[in-house]
Amino acid sequence: MSRRGLTLFLLVGLLWGIPYLFIKVAVDKETGFPPAIVVFGRVLIGAAILLPIAMRDGSLKKALSGIKYIAFYALLEMIAPWILIGTAEQSIPSGLAGLLVASVPIWSAIITSFHGDKSVWHYKRLLGMLVGFVGVILVVGIESITGSSSPLAIAMMLAASMLYAYAIIMIRRALPNDSGIAINGLAMAISALFYLPFTIALWPSHHVEANAIYSVVALGVLSTGAAFAIFFAVVKDIGPARASFVTYLNTAFAVLLGLVILNEPLTPGIVIGLPLILIGSYFASRKTTSV
Repeated sequence: MSRRGLTLFLLVGLLWGIPYLFIKVAVDKETGFPPAIVVFGRVLIGAAILLPIAMRDGSLKKALSGIKYIAFYALLEMIAPWILIGTAEQSIPSGLAGLLVASVPIWSAIITSFHGDKSVWHYKRLLGMLVGFVGVILVVGIESITGSSSPLAIAMMLAASMLYAYAIIMIRRALPNDSGIAINGLAMAISALFYLPFTIALWPSHHVEANAIYSVVALGVLSTGAAFAIFFAVVKDIGPARASFVTYLNTAFAVLLGLVILNEPLTPGIVIGLPLILIGSYFASRKTTSV
């Protein structure tokens, strides 16, 4: 990996690790916005950043021909999971939210197995899925039994992770040669249109603090628009397989930032589950040459 590739890789890890902190601040019930408004804000800003790039490089026109797939992708990747994450973070720490999203490679391995990927049944990947699932079960069990986190919020995060996993697989199969920037820019525009009426209807009557507003703006500019644009630059530099390992870096940043900036507790569920989920996700997402 070149110095440029490594720098961009680390930057994406930070930009996709910090949104859980921004979301936590933005959806505060007393000083922030309802989760639907936060989603609207981030996708509106993200679309405003990505669509001009796609228009400039000429990829937007081609992506428009697959708009029905992009609309479904928007539902799976943004509309549904981002409202689930925002709602869940009103009840659980941002670090735990980031940790649960790290299970995406495990769900991806399971889903691809139903699409004929026999390498999923290689013993290393099976072991990875088993270890990862043990980590998820321990996190869910410990957090729920000790009362540290809401079981419903944890279920929302796991549902969002499954949707993330299927969304990527679906769009890669449907539009394998289309620009990721164009696809995601259009998906964000579709998501913004979907959430516009909810934003109008749910606009808060209470005073919204500046920190919540800044968090939504940062979420849109940094973790949505800029992060997607930089990620595809990383993919071009080091390839999609190696770029996918940014998931593990995201999680580390999410947990660390929650601990340091928001003073979130380092719960037993995170201490025990974090290494298991990361190790399991690593092996579950590895490509093998035989079964």
